Amino acid sequence: MARPSKCRRVCRMPRCREFVSLGGPGDTENSLMLSVEEYETLRLIDHAGMTQEACASQMNASRTTIQSLYASARRKLARFVVEGGRLRIEGGHFEICGRDCVQFGQSHLKGDRHMKIAVTYENGQVFQHFGHTQAFKIYTAQDGKVTASEVEDTNGSGHGALAGFLKERGVDVLICGGIGAGAKNALAEAGIQLYAGACGDADAQVASFLEGNLTYDPNTECHHHDHEDGHHCHGHEGGHGCGGHGSCH
Repeated sequence: MARPSKCRRVCRMPRCREFVSLGGPGDTENSLMLSVEEYETLRLIDHAGMTQEACASQMNASRTTIQSLYASARRKLARFVVEGGRLRIEGGHFEICGRDCVQFGQSHLKGDRHMKIAVTYENGQVFQHFGHTQAFKIYTAQDGKVTASEVEDTNGSGHGALAGFLKERGVDVLICGGIGAGAKNALAEAGIQLYAGACGDADAQVASFLEGNLTYDPNTECHHHDHEDGHHCHGHEGGHGCGGHGSCH
């Protein structure tokens, strides 16, 4: 008897799910189908710059599975670019950010499970430098609603220890401002979904996340310089700066 395939984790659905080349045939009968998991490997590896190992950890899949999905996605994308026509993203066997498994393109979700959301925290705001955060506000949510929250001091934990700090507390999701590439990979390996480039009131950002409309920028990066006291955060493709102390710029 075949063993059921493990549900892969997808943490950001595509904004556009259908592409038609100008001047191409656009024949729906000959459409190329890219699964949601294949799309996610392209997003994480080619767009977010993750390694295949970190991508495998984040998607809750083996590295061999990720290699296969990634290779298939690249072939389909290349065929679309070269031959034209229509490319559609749909279907698969996956779960979305801690929700129940979605199989073969089902749009109905069975409901949200208990989850913990952490926010880099200072004076009620999303603190903008992950590696220097002095505290996290950790929210417990059930069925899309916050049921409890508390502020926890990091006790001076640095960049390398913060992912473990959050994992020990059962955190599923992190909302923050600027963050470096190494910390992104550490969080992915810890199985913590990252929403970087967020700004503003921490409570409001968590509420927006639970409603499915959080404004964030996955390409926000912090570049740290040992010889400088400050850190420079750079947001790409519509990143948002909050202004004031610890802002992205």
